[in-house]
Amino acid sequence: MKFIYLSLFIISSFSAIRAQTVYGLKDCIGIGLERNYSLRVARNTETIAKNNFTKGNAGYLPSLDLSSRYSGTLNNTTQNLVAGGQTVTNGINNTTTYAALSLGWTIFDGFNVQTTYKKLNELQELGALNTQLSAENLITNVISGYYNYILQVQMLKNMEYAMELSRERLRIDEERYLLGSSSKLQVLQSRVYLNADSSRLSKQFEVVRTAQVGLNELMALEDLGTQFQTKDVTIEVLPQFTYEKLLDETLSRNSSLLIASKNKTVSAYDYKLIESRSYPYLNFSSGYSYNLNTYSNSTNKNQITNGMNYGLTLGMSLFDGFNQKRSLQNSAIELQNKELKYFEVEQGVRADLITIYNAYSNNLRLITLEEQNVQTATENLDIALESYKLGSLSGIELREVQKSLLDAKERLLLIHYQAKLAEISLMLISGNIMVYYE
Repeated sequence: MKFIYLSLFIISSFSAIRAQTVYGLKDCIGIGLERNYSLRVARNTETIAKNNFTKGNAGYLPSLDLSSRYSGTLNNTTQNLVAGGQTVTNGINNTTTYAALSLGWTIFDGFNVQTTYKKLNELQELGALNTQLSAENLITNVISGYYNYILQVQMLKNMEYAMELSRERLRIDEERYLLGSSSKLQVLQSRVYLNADSSRLSKQFEVVRTAQVGLNELMALEDLGTQFQTKDVTIEVLPQFTYEKLLDETLSRNSSLLIASKNKTVSAYDYKLIESRSYPYLNFSSGYSYNLNTYSNSTNKNQITNGMNYGLTLGMSLFDGFNQKRSLQNSAIELQNKELKYFEVEQGVRADLITIYNAYSNNLRLITLEEQNVQTATENLDIALESYKLGSLSGIELREVQKSLLDAKERLLLIHYQAKLAEISLMLISGNIMVYYE
């Protein structure tokens, strides 16, 4: 038993020495927002959408191309004359040098350009919303991990308290045994209880360490084994939510709803883009070219041609095998699907809000009840210990009183954590999760 106590003391001391870093909730959120890999990927995707939102990508701006080419031929010519005889010319080298500057501009394309530009803007905003959703989910996970670590540390302290009670009981039984007022069996039974509590405490050390590593992973620390302490030591729940206010904020600020709405808008622009193919199009083109031809066997030494060209192209698709009609029908169905998806998301969000709010309200009531239970169980234990010292209470009965207190404390800790999770979920679903970082 001395070896077990010493081992646990060494583990606790070693952890305390190494846990030099102290994190508050905002510290953990800030590190996670800066380093988390999934969020960084979402930000890169958002940047791509921002880069795509340009007038040039939409087709507003003209195109200007420069091209040049140099080519030549090297031939031998043999001419057989009608009157007889033959003329042979070797090494005829002709060259061509060409350069051109071409300008192209779409003047009108059935409002395709304007619609594309609006769609690119929506895609940019959609990318920002996706990043926002990723950030909100990360913050939620970090907060949950932070308070889970606090919960496990509190559970550890509860088990340490259980060990203190079991150790005190063993001391009482050993003194009573030496005085002859207790049996050896009672002492052995007390040692069994103490060993059981020591085993639970040892396992809880492992649970605490796992919670610590999980939070390090969310923050994307290079050393996942980094040990730390938290500024907060208890879990405080905010009892300030009203359902009506939460519902209004959810319908106007929920990221999933906003994304579903954006997807619906993008589909509407896709439909307009297909419609634009029914309009005529007008393109302008212009250019300047320079052409130099050189001849080694000709009456002309070289020939230079240069000048400008320009033109307008007016056109319209008259028949494309009913492909546009088919595309419009499919696009209309896709738009209807996006609208249905929006209503589905809204329904799911409303259902989640009701469920989470009920759980939150119920947990607040349970906190009050369990606090009373802890107070009552503490008084019972004080009375039971005095009765046990006087010999008027059996060891089994004392153990049951101890267990009642420890179970009440554990239930209170778990309900605090569950209420906090419900609070976090309410803040997430209503679009207020960033409040924890402000």
